[in-house]
Amino acid sequence: MAPSIASTTTSLPEAPKLQQTIRLNGKGGEEEEEHHVRNTAAAAVSSDLQRDPIEIKYRDFFWTYTEEPHRTRRLAIIKAHPEVTKLCGPEPLTKYVVLGVVALQLLCAYALRAAPFFSAPFWLLAYVVGATANQNLFLAIHEISHNLAFRSPTANRLFAVVANLPIGVPYSASFRPYHLTHHKSLGVDGLDTDLPTALEALFLDSILGKAFFCTFQIFFYAVRPMCVYRVPFTWVSAANVVVQVLFDAVILKTMGGASLLYFLLSSFLAGSLHPLAGHFIAEHYVYETVTPSQADPANRLPVPETYSYYGPLNLLTYNVGLHNEHHDFPAVPWTRLPKLYEIAHEFYDVLPRHESWVYVIWRFIFDENVGIRCRVKRKEGGRLVGQKNTTKAAPVAPAAAWKEDEIEA
Repeated sequence: MAPSIASTTTSLPEAPKLQQTIRLNGKGGEEEEEHHVRNTAAAAVSSDLQRDPIEIKYRDFFWTYTEEPHRTRRLAIIKAHPEVTKLCGPEPLTKYVVLGVVALQLLCAYALRAAPFFSAPFWLLAYVVGATANQNLFLAIHEISHNLAFRSPTANRLFAVVANLPIGVPYSASFRPYHLTHHKSLGVDGLDTDLPTALEALFLDSILGKAFFCTFQIFFYAVRPMCVYRVPFTWVSAANVVVQVLFDAVILKTMGGASLLYFLLSSFLAGSLHPLAGHFIAEHYVYETVTPSQADPANRLPVPETYSYYGPLNLLTYNVGLHNEHHDFPAVPWTRLPKLYEIAHEFYDVLPRHESWVYVIWRFIFDENVGIRCRVKRKEGGRLVGQKNTTKAAPVAPAAAWKEDEIEA
């Protein structure tokens, strides 16, 4: 993909020849495909890879046979800076921030209890305060899913249910196994539900399609995982549903329908065209830092698949912008991720980064070089967290064979 003049990412220095990546049938058309077929190494790789026929015919992703980069970098960082392991562990501040944001949302819902839904004050408060607060709660649940609020796993599961309350829809219990599988199976087709499907790439890889995706991406993230595979319904899932339904019923009874609509609208706007929603796309979509040399599989150059953002919006989002750092060390809580970057900055300074989440959304929609198909995918590797392997994507260890410290590693 040719780089554009204005960039939302830093330049990427040439990386060592560590992996082989393939990209076929992209927007380069027949000439690009013929070029890859003429290349002996690329032809050998592509002949072994069984891909979705829709991807082959219309749009393809970046495919690679190598493991995700975070485990390798984590080991290198621990070797160079063994003190980083002391950063791991729960952050007591998290529970107080969550309770404060939940209280704020209850206050706003009460203030709007008599306000018309189709009124400027209602939508303005929902967009500015409500969406920001619920995005913060989305990411609080993300933190809690890594057992970073309490030492007790059960306490974390139950507290995630509390953080879920102003979101209006129960999802915290199912989010955890899907998200931990995303960490253990980054980019693995059929396991990582953060990856767009072939159908999404087919129908949404246009300006209008990408604008639709960005506007309604909260629904894609809610529905897509269930279309890929189902997680077991556990007692935590039941508690999540029961508590959320009771909470919604109490809100309806005491404050009225407008207050419940405020919660639901806040959740929708948090995952729509909102500055904080840019992190969904910024984290793993491949932008223009892929050079022609990297796109050529014969050069065996890595394609960057995780991007960090170090701007001020991290203050509202549990430092989720430090995403390379988070994937390298999921057991390091949000308050200590900046310290991790400070200690191991030589590993992170050379990686591509985003400078603006708003510009990420803008470029995603209007730049033809960036789109739904710009993700790194794998056909092999990874593990499924929370159930026995029922997918065809890769051999996966049963969840019962996992230890808690391995999940959090």
